[in-house]
Amino acid sequence: MALPSKRREMDMMKLMMSDYKVDTVNDDLHMFYVTFHGPTDSLYEGGVWKIKVELPEAYPYKSPSVGFVNKIYHPNVDESSGAVCLDVINQTWSPMFEYCKRYAKPEDIGAPEEISSDDDDDDILHENS
Repeated sequence: MALPSKRREMDMMKLMMSDYKVDTVNDDLHMFYVTFHGPTDSLYEGGVWKIKVELPEAYPYKSPSVGFVNKIYHPNVDESSGAVCLDVINQTWSPMFEYCKRYAKPEDIGAPEEISSDDDDDDILHENS
C-alpha cells in the first residue's frame, strides 16, 4: 500500500490529467477546487459546478471533505452549506476501492475460471456480507 503522501500525489495527478478543471490552492495538494459539468441526459445537464476538496493528512485512510461552492439541489448535499452529506464520504470512508480495481474490472465478470478461489478472498466476502 502506498504511503499517504504518495497516494495523494498519484490521485491528484490522475485528477489533473482528467477532463475536470482542477485549481490547487497555493500549489497545496491538501486543498483544491474541481469544476465539472452536469451529465448529459440528466436534470443537471447544462449546469456547471465547483466543489472544494480538502484532503486530510491521513488521506486515503481518512475521508476527504467535499463541498459545493455554488448551489445544487441534491438529496445528499446540504442546501445551506453545500457540504456533501454522504455517509460513505463523511463517516465510513475506506481506501478499499483498490480492492474494486483489483477484482471488479469488466473482465473479472467473465468466465468462472477468472474468479479467484483464494480462501482469504472468500473470508473477506463473508465478513462484509
